[in-house]
Amino acid sequence: MAEFTLPKNSKVEKGRHYAAPAGTKNLKTFKVYRWNPEHVDAAGNAENPTLDSYEVDMDSCGPMVLDAIIKIKDEMDSTLTFRRSCREGICGSCAMNIDGTNTLACTKAIGDVKGDIKIYPLPHMPVIKDLVPDLSHFYAQYESIQPWMQTQSAPPSNSERLQSPEDREKMDGLYECILCACCSTSCPSYWWNSDRYLGPAILLQAYRWIVDSRDEMTGDRLDNLEDPFRLYRCHTIMNCAKTCPKGLNPAKAISEIKKLMLERRV
Repeated sequence: MAEFTLPKNSKVEKGRHYAAPAGTKNLKTFKVYRWNPEHVDAAGNAENPTLDSYEVDMDSCGPMVLDAIIKIKDEMDSTLTFRRSCREGICGSCAMNIDGTNTLACTKAIGDVKGDIKIYPLPHMPVIKDLVPDLSHFYAQYESIQPWMQTQSAPPSNSERLQSPEDREKMDGLYECILCACCSTSCPSYWWNSDRYLGPAILLQAYRWIVDSRDEMTGDRLDNLEDPFRLYRCHTIMNCAKTCPKGLNPAKAISEIKKLMLERRV
């Protein structure tokens, strides 16, 4: 699994150390990536990021990494910036790189990590501040696949658009995606070609609509993906499946799209 990679021309420097109160016995150290674009040097250039360390009293902390991050912000350093919302592994807001793996801070147990816990923002994404990546491009790619049901026929007059249980099962392993971007930001092909390659998360979402029996624009959706880069930069490295916090397999969805593309040519 690929670890966090720094932006070009920058290095992480040793930052501040926040010690726990004297006498604290059950300690865990969290080393957290910090960067603020408003902090500039004498020449007006943004300062290099730092790795600040925080000693957390585990006797008064919840079991998940997000619990520790919230405790750090509430009790030790109010300037720490990160995203979070549901705390139940549903919204994807707290996706970050923890102990070298992209995952959700709210579902990553502190006890699963031996030694100090290093926390970085999602790799190979522009950083807005601290642990907050800029996902604007990621969401623009999501919009480009038109992720909503599209039909040409009139809806039934007396019911919803129905589908069989068998057709519904085809969407298992697809609809559960929470767009946390863990998979896309663990994909080397996406690192180097994100300007044109849609990446595993967006392609899994695209397949979710392609396979939906109620959608009537399958041909147009496949046409939209017929491009040397948008789909075919996937080399089945499988980082996406290894890191997905929901246990999904974007690589399989991508391969299914490729099969459909091939069938159209036969």
